[in-house]
Amino acid sequence: MNAPRESFVAETAGRILRKRRTKIVATLGPASSDAAVIGALFESGVDVFRLNFSHGAHEDHLQRLRIIRDLEAKTGRPIAVLADLQGPKLRLSTFAAGKIALREGQAFRLDLDKAVPGDETRVGMPHPEIFAALVPGAELLLDDGKVRLEVVACGPDFAETRVISGTALSDRKGVNVPGVALPISALTPKDRADLAFALEAGVDWVALSFVQRPADVEEARGLVGDRVALLAKIEKPQAIDHLEAIVELCDGIMVARGDLGVEMPPEDVPGLQKRIVREARRAGKPVIVATQMLESMISAPAPTRAEASDVATAIFDGADAVMLSAETAAGAYPIEAVTIMNRIAERVERDPAHRQMIDAQRGDAERASPSDAITVAAHGVAQAIGAAAIVTYTTSGSTTLRASRERPDVPILCFARSIAISRRMMLAYGVHSVVATVPDGFRAKIDGAVAAVKAEGIAADGDLIVVTAGDGVTGSTNVLRIATVGG
Repeated sequence: MNAPRESFVAETAGRILRKRRTKIVATLGPASSDAAVIGALFESGVDVFRLNFSHGAHEDHLQRLRIIRDLEAKTGRPIAVLADLQGPKLRLSTFAAGKIALREGQAFRLDLDKAVPGDETRVGMPHPEIFAALVPGAELLLDDGKVRLEVVACGPDFAETRVISGTALSDRKGVNVPGVALPISALTPKDRADLAFALEAGVDWVALSFVQRPADVEEARGLVGDRVALLAKIEKPQAIDHLEAIVELCDGIMVARGDLGVEMPPEDVPGLQKRIVREARRAGKPVIVATQMLESMISAPAPTRAEASDVATAIFDGADAVMLSAETAAGAYPIEAVTIMNRIAERVERDPAHRQMIDAQRGDAERASPSDAITVAAHGVAQAIGAAAIVTYTTSGSTTLRASRERPDVPILCFARSIAISRRMMLAYGVHSVVATVPDGFRAKIDGAVAAVKAEGIAADGDLIVVTAGDGVTGSTNVLRIATVGG
């Protein structure tokens, strides 16, 4: 099924060092469930594996997670696992014939009666929360926008609509209500059960779907605490209205362009992608660009030129990570998809325009605190002296994330006290993470950094490195040193 792979990693002392800074997230599924394929995906460039709880049983996800942890132990490299919750799924009921034909301008009724199958005049929509939010003139999008309805009249249990566009509709198609904040939680009973399972299984990140408002993130945070990192998916227009507050409350962001593109004009999505990436970077939170990045590779061994450009644009924008969904979960060419995404990332990062664009965005970052100032200085010093790496010592991950926010052109070697923090950091731009006991005293930290960059294949004797750490205060970065490897 898969062509022979090139090696895109350097193997040193049993570890794997990527040749790029942008991370790759790959979704596991039926096409990528056994140890051989998961191992090949990792070798080809995957840094974070996504478990999509919209599909598959808990047993399936647990088996994949065990394979990942075995792979982690064999390679000696932390691997992050992201559990992506399904969120509310708003759908129509069924039709007596399984599908119907519509015509533009016709009347079509939606109601709460899901027991009676639909026909060309009506269908059940068992979501009272939608009817409660509707007003005359509102639009409803069915089947990812293939059918558009305008509300003519409505009440608590019905909506009389007019077909604006679309001619075919079938059972259980999805419903979107653009421009309307729905009075529903981002966490369904299924999500709560999936979340409890994911926490018990030991995932590193949890992605929250259907985020509309800051309260959605606060609700999820109350359930997970600090046991995992919490990522908010920006896929609803209402989330854009509260973007800064949502970014502040979560640990990471996903630009989920699929649903976002359904509910907003497609011409608005590229600009929003840039805005979301910029806001996440300003706050020092990892940001993933996702959805249909190499969509044609579900069934073809190579992407379209437009898809390659799409991946490149996300990297030029400064995203921490780019994500593959069905391409690796259900596609015929999962390893090839990762391989070409890896190639695109490497090529973009070698382009002089990439560095120019990344540096031009640095003014957006908050730099008010001493910790921020030290990190900005570390980036400048590393550039000025041609350092081979920036080394960060971190307890909570904050020191490393500050370094990643600056998007240095050299690897960031993260010394983490725990495997949990080390895994979380694998989503961040440029970070190569190791687990180690953080020594007391900065001289010991310098010696540890020098030894580690050699062992990890990041630097050689004679190279300079920049070391930052928090000297005794968790969450702070208040020390910077330059060291010579082998000196």
